Amino acid sequence: MPSQALSSDSLSITRQTVIAQAQATPLDDMDSIVATYEQRIFRFHLVSIRDRDVAQTLTQDTFVRAWSARSSFRGDCSILTWLMRIALNLVRDHTRTDRFRFWKRVSDTAVDVSDISSYVPHRDSSLESRLIASEQMTLVWQSVAELSERQRSVFLLRFLEELELSEIASITGLPISTVKTHLYRALATIRGSP
Repeated sequence: MPSQALSSDSLSITRQTVIAQAQATPLDDMDSIVATYEQRIFRFHLVSIRDRDVAQTLTQDTFVRAWSARSSFRGDCSILTWLMRIALNLVRDHTRTDRFRFWKRVSDTAVDVSDISSYVPHRDSSLESRLIASEQMTLVWQSVAELSERQRSVFLLRFLEELELSEIASITGLPISTVKTHLYRALATIRGSP
């Protein structure tokens, strides 16, 4: 009898272990996920919204939503692509609110375009080269701000986050041909600006 109880207990422990392993996802170690992707997600939010406080809040919301929905992560895309999809949806939700429209008009707390350029990685160079690059970045960001929402999102995901077109299509839910069209139009607009 005691040997049956022991094997029954070990069988129960084995079942629990198998169930726990089946429910495990790559997102269970959220600390390492946040450490790896937080700056990229924050940078995307900052450039999209241009308000540091809102960008920080949306970045936190991105990881909270990722944690809450971690069981729905199928692994058919990279973790970064999945997080960027969440981040983009949060930006879209945020920009649809009346509150956002009010603050966009007021924009007293908005981040200056020259502040955003410091978040874009650049090589070490002379002071003169950095100043010229900063001025050019200011012009680019002013042009980016004038793009439509979809063009801006595609442009930022491609050139700021350096994602592939297939990843951008996955994040935005658009066909690759539409992503290419938005990217082409965004580039034409930016190149055509003074």
